Amino acid sequence: MHDASDNRPSALLSMSPGIAERLFAPVHLARLTGLVRTDPRLVAHRLTGPDLDPAVVAALAEAELLITCWGAPPLTAEVLAAAPKLRAVVHAAGTVKHHITDACWERGISVTSAAAANALPVAEYTLAAILFSGKRVLGSAHRYREARAARDWHQELGRAGNYRRTVGIVGASRIGRRVIELLRPFDLRVLLYDPYVDTAEAAALDVELVPLDELCGRSQVVSVHAPQVPATRHMIGAAELAAMPDGATLINTARGSLVDEAALLPQLVSGRLDAVLDVTDPELPPPDSPLYDLPNVLLTPHVAGSLGVEIHRMADQALDEVERYTKALPFEDPVLPSALGHSA
Repeated sequence: MHDASDNRPSALLSMSPGIAERLFAPVHLARLTGLVRTDPRLVAHRLTGPDLDPAVVAALAEAELLITCWGAPPLTAEVLAAAPKLRAVVHAAGTVKHHITDACWERGISVTSAAAANALPVAEYTLAAILFSGKRVLGSAHRYREARAARDWHQELGRAGNYRRTVGIVGASRIGRRVIELLRPFDLRVLLYDPYVDTAEAAALDVELVPLDELCGRSQVVSVHAPQVPATRHMIGAAELAAMPDGATLINTARGSLVDEAALLPQLVSGRLDAVLDVTDPELPPPDSPLYDLPNVLLTPHVAGSLGVEIHRMADQALDEVERYTKALPFEDPVLPSALGHSA
């Protein structure tokens, strides 16, 4: 039983097993328990079911605030009925589409996420991929490993480099905008395709707004940052890939479904295009997929987002929002239902 004089709001953690231990370092736990009434050892991996932990049932009934992360269960009408005092959800990760339901919006629950904190490592990964692509690192590293001898690399890489090359950004999402920001110090031309951006906003971003086919045709590097919604499925398809110049690189750190992999594979197998793929469709390629072995493909296991110590940045942003809530201040980075149709 809590001290009646303790005015801190009651909170419950909800996420996949093992996530809380990675998300919150001791300093975070100390700050968390100073802001809200919660048992940080009690983490709800499920919020419904006949065998639900009685401690979770009791905490959910009292919770004014739910702190979620990867693997949080959906907040259905059934869950909300068991949480009559719930007023806000603070998501210590990116997208909330997996667990925030229409019932949450109908109830008027406030939602915030640490998407901004998660966007930075993705943008950093993308920046590195863009610069390495311009330097033709994948191809030269492979040939060097095979040759194990001196070669005229200046002759072989005579068309490489990042000076005044053109980079196409597909989607002015939170991550896409961070990539644009990180590219500013470099002498690169940046094109943008995004149907929700007008010319005035593009000018403010210091990019050239163009149709998707033109972006693909003019860019030595095409980097995908659009959200996964029905309209973006296979938005990079056969026509867009065919439009890309010989030797161009496709970077995908968004979602695998945005690229038509059946159309991409022949372009990669032939060596006409290169790719840096942190996401694929399916998420785990089958063991016999050429993507694992192609010398012109850098395939990584969905690690562009917050990883290792980077997840503490998400914890910091989430706790900043918890503190704002305890001070009756609006969230700094609220999630609005009207934006979810065209955002991650």
